[in-house]
Amino acid sequence: MTVQVVQSAAFRRAYKRLHANQKADVDDAVGAIVADPTLGEAKKGDLAGVFVYKFKCCGQLALLAYEYDPATRLLLLLGSHENFYRELKRGQACR
Repeated sequence: MTVQVVQSAAFRRAYKRLHANQKADVDDAVGAIVADPTLGEAKKGDLAGVFVYKFKCCGQLALLAYEYDPATRLLLLLGSHENFYRELKRGQACR
């Protein structure tokens, strides 16, 4: 069974700004999420249903927010911890 990976506009914008070596680290993280979507930490409250996967990107901590069901992985946001959850809540309010 193939899993469809869908990018939000915010994720696409952040991914586009990365260098090639950073994109490789993000691609590895996305691959890990596709293989096992329970890797990320489930959020509660306002962000219920959202998972955040923490990984190293060029030696720095990066966060990747996503939602999943058996057939799809929706990549919501990518970035460092600074203002990450504020931006994620803003994006959730628009949906």
